Amino acid sequence: MTHIPNELQTLKTSIFEMWNLVISQMVKARFALEHFDKDLIIEIAANEKRVDAFELKINLSCENILALYSPVANDLRFVLSVLKTNYNLERVGDYAYNIATLVRDLEYPIDQECMAEMGIKDMFDTALRMLKNTLSAFEKEDSHLAREVFRKDELLDQIKMKSNRVASELIKRKPDEAINILSLLSVIRKLERVGDQTKNMAEELIFYLEAKVLRHGGKT
Repeated sequence: MTHIPNELQTLKTSIFEMWNLVISQMVKARFALEHFDKDLIIEIAANEKRVDAFELKINLSCENILALYSPVANDLRFVLSVLKTNYNLERVGDYAYNIATLVRDLEYPIDQECMAEMGIKDMFDTALRMLKNTLSAFEKEDSHLAREVFRKDELLDQIKMKSNRVASELIKRKPDEAINILSLLSVIRKLERVGDQTKNMAEELIFYLEAKVLRHGGKT
């Protein structure tokens, strides 16, 4: 009797736990930025080590399943999907940590008006919705929900495309905020990359789910 169903369920549980931890890291990074909370950065740094530990654990689990059970068809696609998603989640965790370290290095809080005009709140809202929607799509095995991620990512791209112009105008109006405004440009780049990583996860999920449906004679 094979133990692969139990191994796959354990793998699924681990990726869900990592996913929720990464979402939590993004929420905390946002709070640290908006409230200039340098104490929270210590917690984010500690959790970054947990994210890295999850990545290693999940990689090893995937390798063991592939080596010991030689999964095929849907099981194989699931393991490969988790393996790639694991990498993307670790990268998102890195971006959350990088935003936190950026806050750590600031000398004074970022002007709230600057954050609003640069679209930071909208980017964080969108990036977090994308992460949560993709997780929900994974849990519910819903490829339609996963596809919503691509539409949301367009907002991140739009804000990034105009960010240099907005930053330039803000620096002219508020030269004393120049360093912090440039830091916001770095935050925008990282949030745009969070969107890219989340799109990658949605693509992997769609591949797995729709191949599974086709194998069982359904329609995509």
